[in-house]
Amino acid sequence: MKHPRQLLFGSACGLAFFSLAHAHAFLDHALPAVGSAVHGPPGQVKLWFTQALEPAFSTVRVLDRGGKRIDKADAQVDRADATLLTVSLPQLAPGTYRVKWRVLSVDTHVTEGDFTFDVTP
Repeated sequence: MKHPRQLLFGSACGLAFFSLAHAHAFLDHALPAVGSAVHGPPGQVKLWFTQALEPAFSTVRVLDRGGKRIDKADAQVDRADATLLTVSLPQLAPGTYRVKWRVLSVDTHVTEGDFTFDVTP
């Protein structure tokens, strides 16, 4: 049988790691969806996260195949839904586009990531 202090320490560590794992804003879903092929160009990229975002420190960029930024540089956190980050797009030609995001959740943790989507005619 384990010593009661070991059990208490193990439980406390488990709770601490559980809290840390849930203390970040992770990408929940996106439109266009991660890895998707969309017919016709979308007017926006929308990213939903698992926590509310800090608007002043949350960004998203859309890049073409060559790495050139092609979005309209108007990324913003939605006022009615602080988990939603959007950016407008110009008329996109068929091709593959990369979405790169970096966000700060309201609990001060930074996460970042990227994904691609394809525009088909």
